[in-house]
Amino acid sequence: MDNDTRVPAARSDDEWQALLTPEQFKVLRKHATERAGSSPLNAEKRRGAFVCAGCGTKLFSSETKFESGTGWPSFWAPIEGGVGTTTDRSWFMTRTEVHCAACQGHLGHVFEDGPAPTGLRYCMNGVAMKFEPEA
Repeated sequence: MDNDTRVPAARSDDEWQALLTPEQFKVLRKHATERAGSSPLNAEKRRGAFVCAGCGTKLFSSETKFESGTGWPSFWAPIEGGVGTTTDRSWFMTRTEVHCAACQGHLGHVFEDGPAPTGLRYCMNGVAMKFEPEA
């Protein structure tokens, strides 16, 4: 995470492109979706936190990660205050988009077909996150 004190979402596309890989930029800033099964984070099993690749905000604990069989890292709950949601009406359907609460970067979508205790499946793009193992 850098020391820039401005609100991260206020960065220009050029500033974001300088900070992110092309794939991260497409997903986080342009709402793209990575190819299923392409993220190494899908197989991540260590204890720790999944953080926003754009600003470092903690998004999900490894304790809420589960294997959904979808090809994307999935979680049954976010870290409190880490994510926000909006209604996404693209692709001729209505879904709930999940974004980083701090920088507004697109992370993925949440669905109501997850495991207990929430019944939710936060289906995230791995490229939009980084993993920080517990010390």
